[in-house]
Amino acid sequence: MTEIMPVSTDVDPELADAVTTLPDLDLADVDGGRRTLDSIVAAAGPADTTGVTVEEWLVPGAPGGPEVPVRIHTPDMCPDGNPAGRPVVLEIHGGGFVLGSAAHSEAFAAAVARATGAVVISVDYRLAPEHPYPAAADDCYAVLEWIASGAACLDIDPDRVVVLGDSAGGALAATVALRARDEGGPRIALQALLEPALDDRLETASMRGGGATAVWDNRKAAQSWRHYLGGQEPTEQSVPARRADLTGLPPTYLTVNELDPLRDEGLVYAQRLLQAGVRVELHCWPGVFHGFTLVRGAGATRRAARSLYDAIVRATARTPVLDHD
Repeated sequence: MTEIMPVSTDVDPELADAVTTLPDLDLADVDGGRRTLDSIVAAAGPADTTGVTVEEWLVPGAPGGPEVPVRIHTPDMCPDGNPAGRPVVLEIHGGGFVLGSAAHSEAFAAAVARATGAVVISVDYRLAPEHPYPAAADDCYAVLEWIASGAACLDIDPDRVVVLGDSAGGALAATVALRARDEGGPRIALQALLEPALDDRLETASMRGGGATAVWDNRKAAQSWRHYLGGQEPTEQSVPARRADLTGLPPTYLTVNELDPLRDEGLVYAQRLLQAGVRVELHCWPGVFHGFTLVRGAGATRRAARSLYDAIVRATARTPVLDHD
């Protein structure tokens, strides 16, 4: 197909300072990168969990694997008046497969819970390079299966499950959706892939041509996939973009950023989903770079959040019962 070339290098004015001031997340130094992300999250201040109850649980992992820590965010609000059957969002954090935690995404998870009325379950999956593929994917899929099997205990509706991931979490969310399809697993109402990392080949025009910021560039992308694969050859199971058959996947909400090296692989994946007959809602956010939502107060961050909340609400809405009398 024709290469999708960059449109602009103009950064949203509210985000311009962040391009140079966000600390460098160096994945060549894993421990240093983790400390840097800790400092970014700490600088943002405490997460606002107003109106949300947060609990830490351990849930069964994959066969032969360890238990998986999760953080469960239950909102006080229940829009449809049925607290015993809320929708649920399985939230998978980003961080290049190497960085991050469920605690780091606390503000985001609580905001999603408040805005949608869904129970948001954030997964503390095992990180590479200590735990290469399939550890993280197994952990995330095990939590999806636990959600479906433990619906009564959680007071959620297993037919209204959203799998949501950002960046590397988007790769894991896509992997979970593919596995659920392949294995006849739990039904997913929506896969929400936010600025996802989907392709280890790093051959797109946006990956080769710039869009680099302190948060992400093609060098960090290559490092993240090396850590994740741990010396294994990439396969259709480990890399979503390598999957030949995308039919039968759940409706998809997918976002890309105009100034992001990952932009074009997201666009290509969205196109392939559409060609496979999958319903896709695609957003390309102008003037923004990878990780722009770290700037919490920016207008672009607020717009992206509202769009996501709306997509989750629409995907998990109950079908109205018609009164024929």
